[in-house]
Amino acid sequence: MVPTKEEFYDALIERHGAENQKKFDNACVAICGLGGLGSNISICLARAGVGKLILIDFDEVDITNLHRQQYKAGQVGIPKTEALTSNLKEINPYITVETHNTKVTEDNAIELTKEADIVCEAFDKAESKAMLVNAILENAPDKYILSSSGMAGFGSANLIKTKKLSKRFFLSGDSVSDVNDGIGLISSRVMVCAAHEAHMVLRILMGETEV
Repeated sequence: MVPTKEEFYDALIERHGAENQKKFDNACVAICGLGGLGSNISICLARAGVGKLILIDFDEVDITNLHRQQYKAGQVGIPKTEALTSNLKEINPYITVETHNTKVTEDNAIELTKEADIVCEAFDKAESKAMLVNAILENAPDKYILSSSGMAGFGSANLIKTKKLSKRFFLSGDSVSDVNDGIGLISSRVMVCAAHEAHMVLRILMGETEV
């Protein structure tokens, strides 16, 4: 049986406290890229009761995604925005989800993320990561931007850290491992990095901006 909205949020308040939960519920977070990082970040934030997520990706679920991304075998071929929204609603029926089935570019990044308090960069390519980070820092200085670098391979998960690079810019990862060096992306390590980003989102919303 699906809990009522009141029951759902009472359970979250018991876990997080009423003050923190109110901050989470009133927040809007944009997640740019819904692969291994973005889909896992989204799941964490939905479970925490973040009120609104903006999900942005132009890709469809592929069989090669299933080992590390939060999709199901029956969702292969479905747009990631659609599939992830369905999965999030199963977890948190009361979350608000806005989707954009499009590619983030320099021209549309600010418009797509305009309602977000915090933007999570979750792309695969270094140039796309840099583009979004620079766009937010230069054109939306009131927002927080969280990014990542280095989560590939079977190296120790303890090497993944979150660093504060400026007042509103945080970077998670080991800053070394690179999938382009032939090191594969492994579900557990990608999830650790995603959890770092998601946890930093929650800390920022609570007013805790130190790592």
